[in-house]
Amino acid sequence: MKWTLKKYSELTADELYEILKLRVDVFVVEQACPYPEIDGHDPAALHLAGWEGDTLAAYARVLMPGAVHPDPAIGRVVVRKSHRGKGIARVLVERAKEVAAERYGDIPVRLSAQYHLKDFYASCGFREVSGPYDEDGIPHVDMRLVVSGGE
Repeated sequence: MKWTLKKYSELTADELYEILKLRVDVFVVEQACPYPEIDGHDPAALHLAGWEGDTLAAYARVLMPGAVHPDPAIGRVVVRKSHRGKGIARVLVERAKEVAAERYGDIPVRLSAQYHLKDFYASCGFREVSGPYDEDGIPHVDMRLVVSGGE
C-alpha cells in the first residue's frame, strides 16, 4: 500500500473526489446516516490516504489545533469495505498518530469514536474522556491520546 499525506491545497481533483466518495459511501450510504459529510473542515486538515494502485483503500484526516477543537484531532477514519479485516485500520490510525506527533508534539489528540469502535481505539492508545452521546443518530464517545513527538 502506498501512503500519501497532503494538505488540502495539494490534493488533485481526482484525489479529493476519491476521498469524498469513500467517506460518503461509508459514513452516509453504508451506515444509513444522512448528515453533512462535507463539513467545511477539510481545508484545515492534513489528508492521509492509503492507495492500492488507483484505489483509495483507507483514509483519515488530521485537523490542526484550533481548527475545530483546541487540540489537534484525527477524524474521518475509514477503510474501504473490500479492504477491511486486513489490519489496515490499525496501520492507518498509527500513521495518523505519527502525523500528529511530528506536526504538533506532545499534546493531546482528540478523536470522536463511534461507540462500537471504542475498544479498537483504546487498543491504539486512546482513552475515553466522555460518556456516550448521539452524533447524527450514531452513538459516539470522545477519546484522547497524548502522542510523543520525535520519539
